[in-house]
Amino acid sequence: MKIHFIGAARSVTGSQYLLEINGKNLLLECGLFQGRRSETYEKNLTFTFDPHQIDAMILSHAHIDHSGNIPNLVKMGYGKRIYATRATVKLCEIMLMDAAHIQEYDAVFVNKKNVKKGLPLIEPLYTQEDALNSLELFKPIEYEQPFEPIPGVTVRFYEAGHILGSASIVLDINENGRKFRLWFSGDIGRYKLPLLRDPVLPFNADYLIMESTYGDTAKRDPVTSYEELEKVVRATIERRGKVIIPAFAVGRTQELVYCLNQMMANGSLPRIPVFVDSPLAVNATTVFREFPEYFDEETFEFIRTNRHPALTFPGLTYTQSVEESKALNERSDPMIIISASGMAETGRIVHHIRNNVENPRNTILIVSWQAPHTLGRRLADRDKEIKIFGEVYKVNAQVETINGLSAHAGQDMLMDYARACKGQLKQIFLVHGEERGSLPLMQKIQEEAIAPVMYPEPGQVVEI
Repeated sequence: MKIHFIGAARSVTGSQYLLEINGKNLLLECGLFQGRRSETYEKNLTFTFDPHQIDAMILSHAHIDHSGNIPNLVKMGYGKRIYATRATVKLCEIMLMDAAHIQEYDAVFVNKKNVKKGLPLIEPLYTQEDALNSLELFKPIEYEQPFEPIPGVTVRFYEAGHILGSASIVLDINENGRKFRLWFSGDIGRYKLPLLRDPVLPFNADYLIMESTYGDTAKRDPVTSYEELEKVVRATIERRGKVIIPAFAVGRTQELVYCLNQMMANGSLPRIPVFVDSPLAVNATTVFREFPEYFDEETFEFIRTNRHPALTFPGLTYTQSVEESKALNERSDPMIIISASGMAETGRIVHHIRNNVENPRNTILIVSWQAPHTLGRRLADRDKEIKIFGEVYKVNAQVETINGLSAHAGQDMLMDYARACKGQLKQIFLVHGEERGSLPLMQKIQEEAIAPVMYPEPGQVVEI
């Protein structure tokens, strides 16, 4: 068997791994490379393989850095099955259509500039029609249900605990009479995250392809982060202010809603209006509600005890229209507004920050990692002034950050993951991590002599 490490090798986006087994080609993941537009467009446009020659594809979860280039793969000639969990399929239905809309919009935006500069026009990476065509290929599979995507390979999904429907992909391979197990982690979650079940640790694995995004740091306990969230919200309410939270539409938004639901149900916070102001987040929450069987036992107990759903409670409003969104800025009463995008670069959250950042009673709450040069990063860095839509605004609002709500495992959990098969593992491959995250983890694995460990380069091919 050969493994081609194409994307998310020594980086954290564009997940893509090609397996050659028994003369067939099996693709794990097909994510978008994300970064500067000038660098990523060509990289996403072309594949290092012929899509016509891929015999099957398997997807671990719906995040765009893992799924976002599937419509382009299909556009370029792939026409076989795409296997994923039921919730992942449902989330992809909304996320890939949303991504296609963004691709079309970005192409229009770039072409306006290109016309003025006399540069050639570009085509969108893919269209909404391409996204629809790709969705027809998805095949939903239950957790732990065996399936055979190509001859000699039996696959099962196990809970990864990262977002709704996320899975590790476990391949039991029979190649020329040799039998072995390859465990692909996907993105690994954490213990005690809101809503989600805990990740299943590897077992009986001979080879492990493992993410290493935060291999250099231990994550704060989610319970501590819950307490920090409660403290920030309560202080803002006491000032009669608004809490404005930029949050990713899938995963982080639903976790925040559930936490606020718990706080108001147990009386630790007063019931004030809470608004989820992001059409994608609203649609994603609908998918979450469709799969309560994927929730953890704590969430089920909360639902039973309080007799209302985890993601619906008195005072919570999911807004859809632009008019509803604008109306929030006319109100002065205490409230919480959760809106996308998570890095405050686009979408309705930008308007909410613009309208509330100069009021010292308000709080801008940062709950996820912020990429350099984004509005969210400038806020997290405590810049005294920020520029929005070309205008300068003074940051008079309180800015708070809570770093423990990440859905990615930290170094401690990643080490537990690797240790789970110590003594059996023949090789660990670290992926989905930059050097600052992966190399410290690699060193720890070597110090404990868990297994030989490798940090593949982009495009590297390994035969096992």
